[in-house]
Order: sequence, then C-alpha cells, then structure tokens
Amino acid sequence: MSDMMATQAGDPGAFRNFDLNRVPTPAFVVDEIAIERNLTILADVAEQSGAHVLAALKAFSMYSIAPLIRQHLGGTCASGLYEARLAREEFGGEVVTFCAGYKSSEIDDIISLSDHIIFNSPSQKNRYIAKCQTAGKQVGLRINPEHSEGEIAKYDPCAPCSRLGTPVSQLTHEILESIDGLHMHTLCEQGFEPLARTWTAVEPKLAPFMEGIKWLNFGGGHHITRDDYDREALISFIKDIRAKYGVDVYLEPGEAVALDAGILVGEVLDLPKNGMNLAITDISATCHMPDVIEAPYRPAMINEVKVGHTYRFGGPSCLAGDVIGDYTLDHPLECGDRFAFLDQAHYSMVKTNTFNGVPLPSIVLWNSVTDNLRIVRQFGYDDFKERLS
Repeated sequence: MSDMMATQAGDPGAFRNFDLNRVPTPAFVVDEIAIERNLTILADVAEQSGAHVLAALKAFSMYSIAPLIRQHLGGTCASGLYEARLAREEFGGEVVTFCAGYKSSEIDDIISLSDHIIFNSPSQKNRYIAKCQTAGKQVGLRINPEHSEGEIAKYDPCAPCSRLGTPVSQLTHEILESIDGLHMHTLCEQGFEPLARTWTAVEPKLAPFMEGIKWLNFGGGHHITRDDYDREALISFIKDIRAKYGVDVYLEPGEAVALDAGILVGEVLDLPKNGMNLAITDISATCHMPDVIEAPYRPAMINEVKVGHTYRFGGPSCLAGDVIGDYTLDHPLECGDRFAFLDQAHYSMVKTNTFNGVPLPSIVLWNSVTDNLRIVRQFGYDDFKERLS
C-alpha cells in the first residue's frame, strides 16, 4: 500500500447500488465482473506486448476466482511455500516464486512447485542452485536498481539499507553465473512513468551483464488497470526491451487484478461521544484493514459527503488506535446501520487476523450484472481457536 491511497477518492461503481443488508457483517464482497474487467485489461497488455503477466497472490489470493484468472493470465507469482502450493493446486499456468529467505526444510517443495525460483542474494543462490538445476528449473536473482521511486520508505524496496534485492552496484559476472533471469520490484501502486525512470537509471548498469539473460521480471506495483495508467507506453516499453535484448518480460501485478473490485461491509454497534461523534463498528482497522494503520491511509466510504454528520469510525478491539477515520454522512447514524469501505479486495483480505478474538469477515462473491450473490466462506469460533493451539 502507499499514501497514494489516502488521496484517491475511490469509485463505488456498481457497488453504489448494492444492498448492504444482503450480507452478514463484517464481510468482504467481491464483484466478479470488476475482476473480469481488470483481467481483460491485463490480458490485452500481455497479448499486445508479448509479456508474461502473472497475478501476485500476496495481494489477492481468493482461489474461488482462480478459474477466471486462469482464463486471462499466464499464471501466478508466489512469496513462499504456501502461496506456491496454492498457485500450483488452484491457479495453474506458470508459478514464479520469490522469497527474501528460503528455509532449507522447504526449498525442495518450493522447487518442485515452481517454474522460476528467484533468489534475493548471491549466497542463497549459491546454496540452492544445484537443486534447481537438477530439477530443470529456471533461476533468477532479484536486484535492487538503487533508484528510488517510493513515496514512503517502508514500501520502497530501494530505500537505503533495503533488505530486498542485490544492489546493482554489487553485480559481477561471477555472481550472475548460471542465472537465467533478473527480477526487480521497485514500485507500489504507481503508473508507468516511475517504471520508465527506473529502467533509464538501471539499464546502463545492467547492459554489461545482459548476454545470456533469458528474461527480465519487473515485479509488481504496476497499477495497469487504473483508468489513467499509460498502457500504450507500457506496451511499447516491453516490446522495445524484448527486441533489444532478446528476452522474455514478466510483470506481476497484484492490486491491479482486484482494483476497485471489492468492498468491506460493516455495521454500527454503538454511537458514544467524546469530544466528537464516535461510531463503534464490527470492522476493525487492526484486524480487518491493517494497512489503515501500517501505511497509513484512509479508505473511502460509500455515500460519504463533504458536509453533514461527522463520525470517527473505529473497531471493537481494545487497541486505542483501532481507528479507521473520520467520515461525514448526509444523515445521523443509528445502531444497526450498514456502511461499506471501498477498494478492499486487494491486501485487506490477505492480511486479516483475529486479535482480541475479533471475528474474521465473511467472503462473498457477487455478480454485478446478474445480481447473483454467493457466500463463499463464513468464519467461526473454530477458526479462531484452532490457529492458536
């Protein structure tokens, strides 16, 4: 996530007409039509550019959507053993795995599940490359271009002293021996221009090492499905690199797969006052939208207005900072009222937790064209209990 999200108003789209009382709360509601729209855009970029476009499971791993993703994209990228297994079992296609540090007890399984195994450092590559070669798998090295486009340091892989990627200034022919491809992930919810600037900065440093390189993976953070993204420029960029160096190009969008495709529906539980109007809800920032606190950012709400009745929305947990934000509505709230936060399919769904015993949100799949609605998963006491002992 990035502070870009704090400034985006959010587009309710079809959710503006969704009856929030149709689902239990809290609940993530994902519109499969919005997902398909995003996937169609990504598939078109892949077809026109010749790039391999993979879905990043770290951002969105709702596997009931896997059949739809398989129709449009070439595979998925994983961040470790569990995601690699989910990718292979449910999503199909290519599986590309990167982890900052692989465990020796897991590496054999990861290799068997993956088509590309990308290492974070030369030492990890040297430790496990023989296993990869024996299994006939492609080997990559993540690099740090040492060119920063990040808006805040904690989401900038190129920030000073970053643990992610081998600094490009440290590359040697010896380090890149037996390496099939190079991986760089430097963006966070950004447009094409930061990618172009990054490549302009790093290409001269990579040029001496490009002989023998089979592919370049530009990672994720590309907001390709956003309306103002310059997709034509991205397509030309990829085609030029493929032609110049004779390499395959990979992209790993995460947010772009589920952008503006999901809401998080909640209910007002209490309306106390302490210096201002407060709204205690069954949505917790720390449990259900941790990026609200970690990024931080303020999620947009359906039907909020600029002038009206203002409330500070927060969760039911004991954390004093379990505050989502201040929201203004055109009517006074009552206990039992429903509300929904926009653009919550990516990252929020994969980061939920049960701190304080706060229940996990249900997962609901909705079709905004047919109005068909299906509750995919509801969580109960056993989901809380069984993960703790």
